[in-house]
Amino acid sequence: MKVGVIVPQGWQGEYDGWDSVDAWRRTVAVAHQAERLGFESIWLFDHFHTIPRPTDEITFESFTALSALAGLTSRVRLGHVVICTGFRNPALTAKTISTLDSISGGRMELGIGAGWKRDEWQAYGYGFPETKVRLATLADHLEVITRMLAPGKSEHATYEGQHAHVRDAINVPKPVQQPRVPIMVGGNGRNVTWRLAARHADELNVDGMTPPDIAEALPVIRERCEEIGRDPASLRVSAHVWTEHMTGAGQRRVDQLAAFAETGISRIMTILRESARSDETLESFAADVRSAGLELAA
Repeated sequence: MKVGVIVPQGWQGEYDGWDSVDAWRRTVAVAHQAERLGFESIWLFDHFHTIPRPTDEITFESFTALSALAGLTSRVRLGHVVICTGFRNPALTAKTISTLDSISGGRMELGIGAGWKRDEWQAYGYGFPETKVRLATLADHLEVITRMLAPGKSEHATYEGQHAHVRDAINVPKPVQQPRVPIMVGGNGRNVTWRLAARHADELNVDGMTPPDIAEALPVIRERCEEIGRDPASLRVSAHVWTEHMTGAGQRRVDQLAAFAETGISRIMTILRESARSDETLESFAADVRSAGLELAA
């Protein structure tokens, strides 16, 4: 099991009261530290307002921040946990992620989901469609994005859906990674989201699940693949681990890391909010990762 780090960007209040220039410098420093310590990947959330309540505090925008981090790192993979697809035209998302793949030298991941944070949708003028509409939009967006990312320079994208369409759309440069940038669908919805992941994704990312939750979910995820004749082994499963499930350095965290690894999932990613203030936070996390028998890059 690989381990990724969600770097500070302010969404969970880790930059409350900070100057924005100092905060960005710290984001870069944590990204550099994560790469130096051997973590597999770095991630950002795709949010505009802080949680749990929107406050007048820093939340760095995810695509611009990842573009900068792509140019400032050399090994770690980079991605979102996960984008709210409704915030962007899906063809533009595909174009942007393809460009980011060039900037990063082929290290991008496209994490994507239906979105949920009502206050952001409404404040930024997107309304807030009901759940079934947001999920139907995600389905159409995945159809557009997979066509836009398809290999072959002469392959233009065409798709007519209820919530999105493209007509002879050109996406050049194509991603460095072939056959495409990996697509990671995020969400816990068994009936719709997991079926969309089985149909379109390279990876399904479950959110906030504990190891027992994951063990119970994996047979259902396999069923979603088998329903369409897909080999379940071809759909990787990962987990966004919430902060409260990964706190406290030492044996408790070592045991929790080992429990996640024992489920057989491919990777986890988590944010350690104190990394915004202390280099020791990631140092101790890396030590616990090694103690759990998990490998970090040399």
